[in-house]
Amino acid sequence: MKFEDNVTINAPRKKVWEFVTDANKVANCAPGVETVEIIEENKKFKVVASIGFGNIKVRFTTDLEFMEFEEPNFVKVKAHGTAPGSVADVIADMRLTDGENNSTNLHWRADINILGTIASLANRMMGSVTKKISTQFFNSVKQKIEEQQ
Repeated sequence: MKFEDNVTINAPRKKVWEFVTDANKVANCAPGVETVEIIEENKKFKVVASIGFGNIKVRFTTDLEFMEFEEPNFVKVKAHGTAPGSVADVIADMRLTDGENNSTNLHWRADINILGTIASLANRMMGSVTKKISTQFFNSVKQKIEEQQ
């Protein structure tokens, strides 16, 4: 599944960059995140998160790594998560550009592949749940950054 969207954040690009590349700050915005362990500073992380698909709730243990890092413009990450009988692989990126009135335009894309039990059980809900989670996440990122202004 491929997803992408744009978010305008009323804050300078440097401030947005510092937030979106800080694993702990990002984790506080992501629905269902339980723990974040920094494996290699600014590079590799282990994340445990629970995601609900209707009546089905799954806990993924995920290895996340920054693949490309072009400060303060672009970051690309890959994630490989496992849950009992399921696997999720994600490649995602965020591009930051200057907006009007000292704002920042954040364009994000994600390519998500989920295989196994969860994919077969929740196939019809996967797109809507993923869209809901990403909307909640970016709304929270926007709110937390703008509150710091």
